[in-house]
Amino acid sequence: MKFIIDNWFLILVAFVSGGMLVWPLVTRGTRAGAVSTAQAVLLINREKAVVVDVSEPAEYAAGHVAGARNIPFGSLEGARELPSNKSLPIIVVCPTGARASRAAATLRNSGYEKAVPLAGGTAAWREANLPIEKTTA
Repeated sequence: MKFIIDNWFLILVAFVSGGMLVWPLVTRGTRAGAVSTAQAVLLINREKAVVVDVSEPAEYAAGHVAGARNIPFGSLEGARELPSNKSLPIIVVCPTGARASRAAATLRNSGYEKAVPLAGGTAAWREANLPIEKTTA
């Protein structure tokens, strides 16, 4: 007990540093396996990943990932625009990434095991200076 009393500051530092080491592991699980823009580009180029934008049509028209298919979140289940090959990776995108996480979970439950959200959504894609398309609504 004397050791703990005499070295309380060192023990506190040990707990804080341990917590800082564990924190990234804890927060990584909350993003549901989101991929970065660089990882998304690799999936598209190497594994022929399909990009699905779950934004509403007006949001999609304002700017979306080049070549993305627009399937609004509400009509995602059973959509014809989804690839028939369920083993293909699917990168799910929305303006911020919040809807994309839920949509990726829905797709995984439907059998698309490689469905992953894009971390940061279209905003992160735009910030990385990757191609954005705009369409008329």
